[in-house]
Amino acid sequence: MSGSSVLFDAPGPRAKRTYAVVGVASVAVLLLILWFVVDKLNEKGQLTAAKWEPFLTGEIWTEYLIPGLIGTLTAAAISVVLALTLGILLGVGRLSSSAWIRWPCSIVVEFFRAVPVLMMMLFSYALFGYYNLFPSERLPLAAVITGLMFYNGSVVAELVRSGVYALPKGQGEAAMAIGLTNGKAMQLILLPQAITAMLPAIVGQLVVILKDTALGYIITYEELLRKAEQIGNYKSNLLPALIVVAAIFVIVNYFLGVLAHRVEALMRRRGRSAGGPLAPEQVDRSAVGGAVAVGVTADAAAPDGTPGPGN
Repeated sequence: MSGSSVLFDAPGPRAKRTYAVVGVASVAVLLLILWFVVDKLNEKGQLTAAKWEPFLTGEIWTEYLIPGLIGTLTAAAISVVLALTLGILLGVGRLSSSAWIRWPCSIVVEFFRAVPVLMMMLFSYALFGYYNLFPSERLPLAAVITGLMFYNGSVVAELVRSGVYALPKGQGEAAMAIGLTNGKAMQLILLPQAITAMLPAIVGQLVVILKDTALGYIITYEELLRKAEQIGNYKSNLLPALIVVAAIFVIVNYFLGVLAHRVEALMRRRGRSAGGPLAPEQVDRSAVGGAVAVGVTADAAAPDGTPGPGN
């Protein structure tokens, strides 16, 4: 049994040889493709030192790359805050027991999940410009933020809803048994655990927001991709500029992932992990009418993962 897997049996000697041959052949094909691409780029003069020298000067960084990075991070930061706020509100609204709240939230979520982000940016850009809602220099930024906020907020709402649904039913039942209202149970017990459980998926969506700021290029927003185009037109080195910008995106997303993992670890150390008991200081004692109900989870009371209160 030690040599077997849950999904498939351990490969025998013949299968191992086949895997090795396929692996070596795949690496050889990839190296051949890479050599072909590099050779063609070298023929066009795209890999000469002169194409990369501008990135060793302060002008390219101070006039193009750093302002572009600031533009990207500005749009991403504002969009993240608004998308998380909107997503939590819509997610909780979809969990409401009131149809007057649940159905409008569901319509909003389904609509904005179905509309492409770029289309929302273009529509917002045209709408804001037609009614002069923002100064002309802020118009592209407002349109980028609007598109990212509504689309990613709808995705976050679904993540929150699925996170609450994944909690054991006993969590909600225990909250009701100690006298908590639907709202208090959601606020104190269900929502913190759901968000912690879905944190990796939420972080993945934040990375998507950061990358999707590049769509602002279409509506002339001054972010990294537009700055790369400007560098390419100025120095005739568009390909190196795109490679440098891609490397910047990779580095920023990497540090965003590291930060998210640390936040997740911190939240779990504080007792907010999904399915775990709440710490005494995390429960509002006044909300339970004096009942001693600190840290109740009642996981054993309901082995099925069905919706909690308010659904």
